[in-house]
Amino acid sequence: MKILRLLFLFISGSFILNAHARGASVKQAVHADSTGYIVYDGDQAPDFTVKLTNGKRVKLSDLKGKVVLLQFTASWCSVCRREMPHLEKDIWQKHKNDPNFVFIGIDRDEPLAKVVSFAKQTGITYPLGLDPGAAIYSKYALKDSGITRNVLIDRTGKIVKRTRLYNEKEFASLVNEIDRILSE
Repeated sequence: MKILRLLFLFISGSFILNAHARGASVKQAVHADSTGYIVYDGDQAPDFTVKLTNGKRVKLSDLKGKVVLLQFTASWCSVCRREMPHLEKDIWQKHKNDPNFVFIGIDRDEPLAKVVSFAKQTGITYPLGLDPGAAIYSKYALKDSGITRNVLIDRTGKIVKRTRLYNEKEFASLVNEIDRILSE
């Protein structure tokens, strides 16, 4: 019995150390909410570097001091296609010239040509980044959970709002929260 307990402790400890080595907190490694998010409002946003469709690389931690909106999307997502014109009109066009605001759409596991075509089809002009293997996405949500998702990050790098799917009332609250934070 003592050997089984020691084995359990060893395996548990290995899991926790592995989660920390991957940059995940224990909470992120084991608890997802009902929508599949593994990050929560008030958490420090997990860091990543994303390659945009124009070839530029952006590291999230380099954006501290700015308000950041991440949109997780994919060309096959019909809800994403429905939401994107609203993101373009009500958020990007309104704030794209504000040096304190950054908006990046992160396309989940699709090649560059498909992502560029997707942007043209939807008429969006905000930056889109590539997420091969959904590596960035899986820092924020369970890899097999659905999209569209938006994550709003404040100037300190903390998550202040998360949305899932497209709901007019929830979207309006996202727009209002962006406006509020930018006015501070």
